[in-house]
Amino acid sequence: MENMLSLMRSRQSVRSYSSRPVPRELVIQCLEASRLAPSACNSQPWYFVIADEQELLEELRSSAVHRGMNRFAKQAPVIAALFSRGSSLPAKFGSMVKGTAYDLIDIGIAAEHFCLAAADAGLGTCMIGWFDKKRAAEAAGVPRTLKPLLLITLGYPAEDTVR
Repeated sequence: MENMLSLMRSRQSVRSYSSRPVPRELVIQCLEASRLAPSACNSQPWYFVIADEQELLEELRSSAVHRGMNRFAKQAPVIAALFSRGSSLPAKFGSMVKGTAYDLIDIGIAAEHFCLAAADAGLGTCMIGWFDKKRAAEAAGVPRTLKPLLLITLGYPAEDTVR
């Protein structure tokens, strides 16, 4: 239990990244942690797009720097775009009956699993909800049925990052 609490205490929103590349194996570990997140009726309503190659990364960085916000995203060596793909029919029914957006709760849990796995690997993250969603979806090339919800910057914190 103490290891988990220590990890939670060490995780923070990082807004200054080093230029050091993030090994793809670490990104895959973060995705695996997200895959293991619980969800209503095991519907797993999330869909990740990882940008670590220049063209898509630049597009997602630009969508993050929206109306003067999130300029730090220009430094991130990786951006994960998180989309909602909708819940399963039983989970949707439960959401309707209970008046609770279970898919959004589930996606939040998956995003936090991603961030905790990153912190455990010595990486920093920052969840961004204020971004140009239309531009991000177009850049990611996802179908219109997927709803953009979050961008998560990912990288090694800069030396001057407060811990």
